[in-house]
Amino acid sequence: MAAVMVARQGRELQRYSDSTGGRIVVGCVPYRAGAIDGEVEVLVISSQKKGPAGGVLIPKGGWELDESMDEAARREAAEEAGVLGETGPALGRWCYRSRSYDATYEGFVLPLRVTAELDRWPEMGARRREWVSPAEAIARCHHAWMREALQRFADTVQASSARSAL
Repeated sequence: MAAVMVARQGRELQRYSDSTGGRIVVGCVPYRAGAIDGEVEVLVISSQKKGPAGGVLIPKGGWELDESMDEAARREAAEEAGVLGETGPALGRWCYRSRSYDATYEGFVLPLRVTAELDRWPEMGARRREWVSPAEAIARCHHAWMREALQRFADTVQASSARSAL
């Protein structure tokens, strides 16, 4: 599937947290049922930092004033990972210290069931995407708050599987 889109630029519509003063970001855990065994896989993307020091990430970015949280999560997934999908309820809220700026950000993460993978997307030249198990994503992610979000997602999937097995 091809798409024509350009990543949003600028901070004039950026939301800022009343509690931390830093930016509010929204991310997502893109997921699908594995093609071979039906196990859930998550889509991770490479950091824009070069080499293994960057680790892997989940798509995330600024939540802007003219969009809902759901719209922000879906936009970031399309821009950074080249996927479209449907979001579920937020997995939680995290506050974390920016490594690049002297600020504490407030972040929300939603699960995103992937319905389409794009052949072309705005950040395809800067990032690689990879389907992995939730456990592998957690092990390879360098950001504690993202690992916690991935773990919460994995726990939710496991609880859902246990309920459906009853």
